[in-house]
Amino acid sequence: MLWLAGILVSLAGNSVFYFALGWAASEHGGTVAGLTLSAITLPRVLLLLLGGAVSDRFSARRVLIAGDAAMLAFSLILAAVAYHLGAPPVLLITAGIAVGVVDAFYLPASGSMPRRLVGKERLPRALSLRQIGGQVVNMGGGPLGGVLVGLAGLAGAALVNAVTFALTLTVLVVVRPRHHVPPTRASSLLKDAMDGVRVAFSHPVLRPGLCLTGAAAGLLLPVLPLLLPLLARQEQWGAGATGLAIGAQGVGMVAVTAVVVKRGPMGRPGLLSASALVLAGLGVLALALAPGVAEATAASLVIGSGNGMFSAHIAPLILTATPESHLSRVQAVLVLVQSLALLLMNNLLGTLADLEGPTVVTVACATMLVGAGLLGLTSGPLRKDRTGLPPRSDSVSTPNT
Repeated sequence: MLWLAGILVSLAGNSVFYFALGWAASEHGGTVAGLTLSAITLPRVLLLLLGGAVSDRFSARRVLIAGDAAMLAFSLILAAVAYHLGAPPVLLITAGIAVGVVDAFYLPASGSMPRRLVGKERLPRALSLRQIGGQVVNMGGGPLGGVLVGLAGLAGAALVNAVTFALTLTVLVVVRPRHHVPPTRASSLLKDAMDGVRVAFSHPVLRPGLCLTGAAAGLLLPVLPLLLPLLARQEQWGAGATGLAIGAQGVGMVAVTAVVVKRGPMGRPGLLSASALVLAGLGVLALALAPGVAEATAASLVIGSGNGMFSAHIAPLILTATPESHLSRVQAVLVLVQSLALLLMNNLLGTLADLEGPTVVTVACATMLVGAGLLGLTSGPLRKDRTGLPPRSDSVSTPNT
């Protein structure tokens, strides 16, 4: 619980800081805003596999401590510079690069920590609890960031971020993994990184699990932030109605995840993950064809339920199926798959929506989501995996003769 509290504090600081960075960049126009966001994403994508290899070789906890210490120092320097110079483009882009580089090492290490801290049987509940906390933090991060930026600008947001990094650093110094994982000892970090890719895509459960994750990232995650506003403008629903539909998605996601926190997995995680994409795809189809705000809100609730079911079961499935020697490297592959799918599809779907209209594109997303879920159900190892479930007794007693 102490580690979870530290992670949520860090997420809150990041949420506020990302808002402040984007807001400051928008003052200089779309080009600078795009460059600032790309400055975060590009180094993160380029260095993720290396970051996972470093974490597996030198200890995830040490990587997290080093990352928090580096961002604490950088945030303090950024706060001082922004206080005196404001927020010129070069400072914003430099900040984006720093965040992206640290994220490339921090995210794989952080993603592997639950497996190092709790037993496999407790992973689904632990990850679901983190997901609920993250949802709550994200919902409050934007408004809090807006208030803070209005009062103190980028310098104030950087200072608050520094405080959260200091708190998280303190937690990491105190918390120690309960399950020791021996470090890797390969000939080079590059070979370590490539071995992570090999393991991830040769494993009978990890391979289809990662493919489903990529499908969700590319076809489901862009629907509400990208396609729903376009649909709303086309149908003239207004900003308030659009916000209500987005909120319904969050309610559905948190509700399903809360059930997993309380009762544990709902069933076989691979089977439910694939089925969840089918459910979410049907919700996306209903959203595309919704005649009014009430129907769109109901559809968003279904989307959130499917998304929550998917996230609550696919994350522990992948983390538990990963060999202990490759925990951070497979997490790096997972983040890379999500990042590349999201980067590609955000741009592609936006362009297609301009050409064909948002309704056609949303229907296409729904169709491909349902197809991906059904394809996932054809994978025997994924469908039959019982991660997080009590052992099944197949033995039948026979009377003595």
